[in-house]
Amino acid sequence: MSKARVAFGIKVPAISGNPDFERLFRVQMNTLEWMPIFLPSPWLFAIYISDAVAAVLGLAWIAGRILYMTGYSQAAAKRGRGFGIQASAAIVLWLGALGAIVWRLIHA
Repeated sequence: MSKARVAFGIKVPAISGNPDFERLFRVQMNTLEWMPIFLPSPWLFAIYISDAVAAVLGLAWIAGRILYMTGYSQAAAKRGRGFGIQASAAIVLWLGALGAIVWRLIHA
């Protein structure tokens, strides 16, 4: 963010003033907001279902975040595809892990 602050002339502690900077700032904040949602999900999925599938879905999440970043940095309307990919990957990871945990609890 420091490079973006210099490039767009946004002094600390301001987070507004230039729409291009504000979109980049939101990308960073949205990524941080998703971390506690995403990070436990591949770990649990790998434990209860499959390491390899968890890794592939984790890569899909990362690819979605990259598409989100590149789209959102151009225009707010271009963030949807990347957001959908990363959200779908996280949902599949969580539903798979929770389903496997419930299955094991019921059949233990």
